[in-house]
Amino acid sequence: MGQDELCHLARELRGETLRIVSETGGHLGSSLGVIELTVALHSVFDAPRDTIIWDVSHQCYPHKILTGRRERMRSLRKRNGLSGFTRRMESAFDPFGAAHSSTSISAGLGFATARDLKGEDGHVVCIIGDGAMSAGMAFEAMNNAGKSGRRLIVILNDNDMSISASTGALPGHLAAIRDRAQTLAGNLFQNFGFDYRGPVDGHDLDALIPLLQELHTNKTGPVLLHVVTRKGAGYDPAEQAADKYHGVNPFDVTTGVQVKVPAKAPSYTKVFADALINEAKADDRIVAITAAMASGTGIDRFEAAFPDRTFDVGIAEQHAVTFAAGLAASGMKPFCAIYSTFLQRAYDQIIHDVALQQLPVRFAIDRAGLVGADGPTHAGAFDIMYLAHLPGFTVMAASDEAELVHMVATAAGHDEGPIAFRYPRGEGTGVTMAAKGEMLPIGRGRIIELGTQVALLSFGTRLADCLKARRLLALEGISVTVVDARFAKPLDTALIADLVDNHAMLVTVEEGATGGFGALVLHHLANRGMLDGRCAVRTLTLPDTFIAQASSDDMYEEAKLTARHIAAAARNGIASSRVHGDIRRSGRAGQQELTTRLHRAEDR
Repeated sequence: MGQDELCHLARELRGETLRIVSETGGHLGSSLGVIELTVALHSVFDAPRDTIIWDVSHQCYPHKILTGRRERMRSLRKRNGLSGFTRRMESAFDPFGAAHSSTSISAGLGFATARDLKGEDGHVVCIIGDGAMSAGMAFEAMNNAGKSGRRLIVILNDNDMSISASTGALPGHLAAIRDRAQTLAGNLFQNFGFDYRGPVDGHDLDALIPLLQELHTNKTGPVLLHVVTRKGAGYDPAEQAADKYHGVNPFDVTTGVQVKVPAKAPSYTKVFADALINEAKADDRIVAITAAMASGTGIDRFEAAFPDRTFDVGIAEQHAVTFAAGLAASGMKPFCAIYSTFLQRAYDQIIHDVALQQLPVRFAIDRAGLVGADGPTHAGAFDIMYLAHLPGFTVMAASDEAELVHMVATAAGHDEGPIAFRYPRGEGTGVTMAAKGEMLPIGRGRIIELGTQVALLSFGTRLADCLKARRLLALEGISVTVVDARFAKPLDTALIADLVDNHAMLVTVEEGATGGFGALVLHHLANRGMLDGRCAVRTLTLPDTFIAQASSDDMYEEAKLTARHIAAAARNGIASSRVHGDIRRSGRAGQQELTTRLHRAEDR
């Protein structure tokens, strides 16, 4: 294909990407920024014989269109549709799946090493953004790759943006290189052992393609090509927007105006941010930390109020946690706001630098549970399990936005060790919130509704479905108690004992993987002989599988964690157990709600 034809293809590809994402929503700005680069890569390299790896891969829509998936693109991020990221099971042109950042060079070196050991040919090309390059893993991989001397092409997509503007010293170094102020001797990548090429305009096919052709014929050592692009390039509304249309709802292509459904309640993220701001007004030791997710976590709102007490450390979750540990050891009150799925990347730091030293770092864990269109790579399924098993950790989950306000206050006032609170993506339930949060008694749950036969013990926002399940079971004459556990650690052991003593069945419900809250309850009961023929117990968790992208409602349907599934678990369990009649209830059972809310299902 000639140069003019490639330029025409790039224009068509940009238009097609715009049309598709205007209907589906998704990651637009990053995809628009690599249109010409994608065309150039596929014109020079022979994928899938040549391995092309997209770091994060939120910029892979043009790649998918060019690799046989154009007709399915309108299923993007939908149930049974295409993933919004590269996915090995989806296409041979997706050799390595990704959605978290900074994995491409490590994986690419693995592919290159396997190629050489097997005596095969072919190129390995890794495309990584300047934001992703700030993560420690990228430097670990470059250190290894530079020493190895293996043939590997790394393309640095330098657009000075991740989700928001890139932070740290690296953007300054790249700017100096672009301005030719940095000598080759001072070039970071050259000193890592890479043959540095560039910078080159990533939107100029006339300049880009000859360089790639040269690299294609190059058979020696690791090479880094510095490509300068613009996020959102070629679409004025995206280029003018502060976030460059990083992630969008469906929109009108002509105007760029996005379709937004009016919120019925504030988002959990906004509630957290506003509650933290209120706490920080009264306590100047409170600081906020995020890892390149200021807008996603609401820390941008905190930064507007307290710029000197806000720290965006870049895509560096490990550093964020240990940085927070240092602040806590110095008497500050750090709130480390990180998505559940990204906090996994800092697990050793959580154990070694925080838990082992019993430092009061506060972990605000956004995107708990299933997250919808972003799919399994972004699901917050494991944090209950990996935090609650650590000695000295306090782990909470908000059942609604009002509870979240209280949990922010509880974390702010808790100085006896690390504490975490989790909450989901999306809007709250619309409940009335207190003007100021109050500290919750550590390790105490609350009874929401009283019954006599089945107890539903909920940890997190499945509480609303537990209440719906209670109403369904009441129609069948089954009396149900509904309890908000609030804490996975420490457990409210007195409350759990009363539930077991006074009900024929106990069902735990959580938005997390098996081995979490339910397992902790079972372990407690088993060790105290409280499972010995006294009460049937069931644990409802996310299934032992990764659930593909869909709407959140569809994902929880697949996970069997909706009201009807909760009701079915109770119904089936009670049918095989001895039904308890009216049993005297212990007065120890948690923090009860107002008397007007304490009644049996059959009295409704």
